[in-house]
Amino acid sequence: MKLKTLALAALAAGTAGALPTMAQAQSLPGEGFVGVSGGYHDVGLDEEDDDFAGLDFDSGSPIVGVFAGYDFPVGPTMFIGAEGNYTYGFDAIDNEIGASARLGFRAPGGAKFYARGGYQHIDLDIEEIFNEDFDGAFDDIDDDGDYLVGLGADFPLGNTFVRVNLDTISFDTLRATAGVGFKF
Repeated sequence: MKLKTLALAALAAGTAGALPTMAQAQSLPGEGFVGVSGGYHDVGLDEEDDDFAGLDFDSGSPIVGVFAGYDFPVGPTMFIGAEGNYTYGFDAIDNEIGASARLGFRAPGGAKFYARGGYQHIDLDIEEIFNEDFDGAFDDIDDDGDYLVGLGADFPLGNTFVRVNLDTISFDTLRATAGVGFKF
């Protein structure tokens, strides 16, 4: 794992661990949350692209991860919040880490519907994408991140919730996840 990715993962984990303490110490209005998620991320390589003519590849990856954040009320039903995530991939993606802002509304019954935008860093596994052993030739590629935009919903079940999200990274990828979280 690259040093930059490791540092970002440590920062996200530290922030996620500190959120409940910060919320209690400050008596902040709103609610914090932590959870786990899984899904699928297609990084959007197109087999019809002339750059990849004749190559056999798979640009998607199952993913699992953790998320944490905090939402603040800004009216009777509106909220604004922040969320961080770390995701591990099994094929085309080694791992991801990101942060986003959320803006949404709480429906009667407590369900939250939101749009989000932020930044997501993705470490790709080139050997898995092309199903080839390149003897580490691509290990030093500095994978980049880009802006994330998406839509999501959290459905309450007591002190827990079920969530679904549909995101894209710079409108090049498609990332669908579902998860379970705990509110505090």
